[in-house]
Amino acid sequence: MSISSSGKEGTHDECQRLAWMRGDLATQTGSASKAHNEKGGAPQGMNRLDSEMTELDYQVMELAHGKPVKMWTNGVAVEDDARTQLRNTAQLPFIFRHLAVMPDVHIGKGSTIGSVIPTKGAIIPAAVGVDIGCGMMAVRTTLAASDLPDSLAGLRSAIERAVPHGRAPGRRDPGAWGKRAPAAVDALWKALQPGFRRIVDKYPKLEKTNHYAHLGTLGTGNHFIEVCLDESDSVWFMLHSGSRGVGNAIGSLFIELAQHDMRQHIANLPDRNLAYFTEGSRHFDDYVEAVGWAQDFARRNRQVMMDAVIGAARNVIGKPFGVDEHAVNCHHNYVQRERHYGEDVLVTRKGAVSAQKGQLGIIPGSMGAKSFIVRGLGNPESFCSCSHGAGRTMSRTEAKRRFTVADQVKATEGVECRKDAGVVDEIPMAYKDIDAVMAAQSSLVEVVHTLRQVVCVKG
Repeated sequence: MSISSSGKEGTHDECQRLAWMRGDLATQTGSASKAHNEKGGAPQGMNRLDSEMTELDYQVMELAHGKPVKMWTNGVAVEDDARTQLRNTAQLPFIFRHLAVMPDVHIGKGSTIGSVIPTKGAIIPAAVGVDIGCGMMAVRTTLAASDLPDSLAGLRSAIERAVPHGRAPGRRDPGAWGKRAPAAVDALWKALQPGFRRIVDKYPKLEKTNHYAHLGTLGTGNHFIEVCLDESDSVWFMLHSGSRGVGNAIGSLFIELAQHDMRQHIANLPDRNLAYFTEGSRHFDDYVEAVGWAQDFARRNRQVMMDAVIGAARNVIGKPFGVDEHAVNCHHNYVQRERHYGEDVLVTRKGAVSAQKGQLGIIPGSMGAKSFIVRGLGNPESFCSCSHGAGRTMSRTEAKRRFTVADQVKATEGVECRKDAGVVDEIPMAYKDIDAVMAAQSSLVEVVHTLRQVVCVKG
């Protein structure tokens, strides 16, 4: 399985023309940075010795040792720990040109969530993470809001029955298929199995993971299935999930291998989770194969879930309906080979979406907030990328400490969803303001549709 570039890709010349029109090519950025310093230096809280900020549609951290960090975060708060992580990653010797940081940026494991990491000659498994291929899928239907039942509880229940979700202690995992999965899962697993077998032959410990049992299942945490309405009251189905248990196992295994391979040098890294494989090494090639397979699993996982959601809705909604032929199905936690600035590079998007010129993507808000179907503008400075969501402002533990079930009920008023202690960590107030996030990346994407949730299924 390869990690070659997929989807529509704008040329660098097209992207460069767009940048020239905005006046933010590297030379102009430098002039703006110099003028800004003459007017008063770096903003309060920034270290002037290693960081300078420009006053454009993005900000730039210039490091004394490392590549620049370009941040589309105007009007959006960025935590100090996330800035430290960004500096650490930018210091790695194989970073290509600069890091690109999206407005939903927040601290992650090793590398920052909401960052685009272009590399040459090396790959960082922890930058991709353990939810390999996590992403979004959305389809528009021919239904209107008036076609939905007055009570949406039945529709939510039907979706919950059709798609395994959640997790519970004990032998019976409610988030996995039981003894037998549906025929659609069997057919998809048949296509995935040969690639998995090649990986397992080299890494037998991956055999006993949730692979077949998790294909077509949602998971937990911030993974969700939603019924939404757009600005014209057309009904959409949208979902968020990735490569499930098997992707977690692959990611964890190769993160450990990278740290082991670098055991003599890991003390020299700013963070042990930035351990990497160099191109040409055995584990580099094996990881590229395994991560490509997991990303394919994730894409197929979303497809089989979406088919199940549509089937469940047809059993509840009396009116026959169709769906758009061209659904949007995009990763936001992945790595692939792409061409930027005339060179072939590996681009890791850790909580970021490809936004090539004309390419459709999905930027979901938090539970109870609006979401967006967007079209990429092909901005070369961002490596043709955009944010993957709103981005958390606090940890799950802090959200549970700060908010109550009553807060959750009020925040999700009008949405048919769980309103209990188990989902308080997903309360909208634990996330950034999606409007501010969208405003900060107006040079990266244009909004095609604005969606609001009416049903939300959480694990």
